[in-house]
Amino acid sequence: MERTLSLIKPDGVEKGLIGEVIKRFEKSNLKIVAMKKLHLTQTEAEGFYAVHKERPFFGSLVEFMTSGPIVALVLEGDNAIKRNRDIMGATNKDEAEEGTIRKDFATNIEKNVVHGSDAPETAVTEICYFFNSFEIAC
Repeated sequence: MERTLSLIKPDGVEKGLIGEVIKRFEKSNLKIVAMKKLHLTQTEAEGFYAVHKERPFFGSLVEFMTSGPIVALVLEGDNAIKRNRDIMGATNKDEAEEGTIRKDFATNIEKNVVHGSDAPETAVTEICYFFNSFEIAC
C-alpha cells in the first residue's frame, strides 16, 4: 500500500469543497488514514514550499497558502500517488482533463484547490511535515 499527502488549499476550503474532494478520493478507493484542518503560518508555508524558494511565484504561493485554513490528508491505496494526481488533474486548470478536481473547481494555476505529492520520496517528506506517527491510522 502506498501513501501520499493531499492538501485541500484555502480556496477549496472557502468554496466548501472539502466533502466533494474527499468523496472523489473515496470513490476511487483511496483510504483516508489521517486528516486535519489547520491554518498555516508564514513560516510553516515557507518551510513546506521551500523547494520553490527561488521561483518567482514563491511569495504569492506562501501568501495564498496562509490566507485561510487548509485540510491535510494522508491517502492510502494501490498506486496512491498516481491515482491522487489523476483525480486532481494538471496543475493548470486549462490543461486538466474533464472531470478532475482542478478542471471542475480551480480558479487559476495557483488557486487550484488541491496539492498532492509527486513521488514516493516527496510523499514521505510531506506526510511527515504535517503528521506525526500518533496521528496516522495504521
